[in-house]
Amino acid sequence: MPSPTSVSTNPASLCVFCGARFGVDPAARDTAVQLGALLASEGITLVYGGGGVGLMGLVANAALAGGATVIGVIPQFLLKHEAGHPDLTETVVVQTMHERKLQMFERSDAFVVLPGGLGTLEEFFEVLSWRTLGLHSKPIVIIDQGGYWQPLAALLRGVVEGGFAERTHLDHVAFVSDLEDVLPAIAAMPRSEGFEKRLDRV
Repeated sequence: MPSPTSVSTNPASLCVFCGARFGVDPAARDTAVQLGALLASEGITLVYGGGGVGLMGLVANAALAGGATVIGVIPQFLLKHEAGHPDLTETVVVQTMHERKLQMFERSDAFVVLPGGLGTLEEFFEVLSWRTLGLHSKPIVIIDQGGYWQPLAALLRGVVEGGFAERTHLDHVAFVSDLEDVLPAIAAMPRSEGFEKRLDRV
């Protein structure tokens, strides 16, 4: 459970990026269900991609079962493909993936990343890029369930070590392995509007 000091700093709404598949590790399913239940117990609105399949569906179902407000944002062309969830508090239907990501961003106070595929990576990198550019100061937390995201953590370190990002950019993302650390990590995330970028001019 979150510590008493983290309750007052909980986000009102939290966007979850995760897979439209279950993945091969059954523990990922448990983590998705537990995250949805946690948001409900803390009175946090869930914002997500609107699907009723994979980890997306599990998070939404658990949040709904706990009485949470759940907002799904889904493009029209994915309603059939991703089996749009029929029981959400609110479903926002957009025309493009760009609109989807913008709506999810605007409706959320923080971001949490569960295991997922290419779409999850795209969503994560966009909000991270915007954060490094100083366009927002919303916390980003990755739940590294079973070490799934360790290659991503190594990639980010490699980008910094290779001289293509500032060391401070790593502070924009928190990796946690335990669900109980998610809300405290969000509360502890630096809220600066970004750092001056060092550019290599020619």
